[in-house]
Amino acid sequence: MKTAAQNALTMTSYEMKSSFVIEDLQVKLAAAESDPSVNQAITMLKNAELTLTGIHQAEPQQTEMQMGINLKGDMAMSFNVDMVMTKEKIYVKIPSIPMLPLPENVVGKYLVLDLKQLAEQAGESFNPDMLDTKKSQKLANEILEALITEYDQAKYFKQIDKKDAKLPEGVEANQVVQFFITNDNVKEALDILINKAAPKIVDIVGKDEYRDMLGLTKEDIDQAKAGLKSVDQGEFSKGVEELQKYLKINTFNINTAIDKKNFPVYQDVVLNVDFNDPESKENVKLAIKGSTQYSKINEKQTFKNRNS
Repeated sequence: MKTAAQNALTMTSYEMKSSFVIEDLQVKLAAAESDPSVNQAITMLKNAELTLTGIHQAEPQQTEMQMGINLKGDMAMSFNVDMVMTKEKIYVKIPSIPMLPLPENVVGKYLVLDLKQLAEQAGESFNPDMLDTKKSQKLANEILEALITEYDQAKYFKQIDKKDAKLPEGVEANQVVQFFITNDNVKEALDILINKAAPKIVDIVGKDEYRDMLGLTKEDIDQAKAGLKSVDQGEFSKGVEELQKYLKINTFNINTAIDKKNFPVYQDVVLNVDFNDPESKENVKLAIKGSTQYSKINEKQTFKNRNS
């Protein structure tokens, strides 16, 4: 996993596609029973799907993406948002949204956001690092490595058979590694996250190259560090124990497929949890599934909107 995370830094171009689906959402709350709009929102979110497809190259920097939103229920709707990002500009294609009627003469046209010009108009300096996908990727991988290092391999990771991983067609994996959290290790997992991983992550974000990219100040980082140091361990432990009375983890797995070149070419997450309050009898059941697949890594990419 560490090697795959490090190799991800060498990805100068790729195609990707992601999906995120709320497979099940069952809610029994007092607010839902008294307010029909709450139930309407819950129905809309159940089976809601967010998709993202894109092409990226580092030099010259350009990223094209299409985001798809598909909502269900009585207010069902589907629409796509196309975007193109370069070092200084973002192009957003105005979508046709059923619930938000827009003039026909603007639908399908591109809205151009010149970030440098907008920063100057606001009296601020333009920060090109905000759209530096290479640097964002590097930050994400440093954070991932910090997390992986803190979690014990025997307790939280295992290799699974490729046949059991249900990999999509076209994904050629050399091995599949699973990170998992259960009811038995969730207390320790949260303790590791707050007391071991989080301080490391704050240190990473506090590096000059990342802090500036995220628009944070040294004071912001110092406050975050102070906040972590001020956590009352007794209260934290008590809070986690209390949480375990309400939370049941049916499934929480993250599978990462690694190819023969040690690139992480596919990852999926499956989350299925129940929240039950024995006093109020309120409960929530949530099941989510998401995945991201990379292909054509470090190959020449073909853009649809190169001259945007």
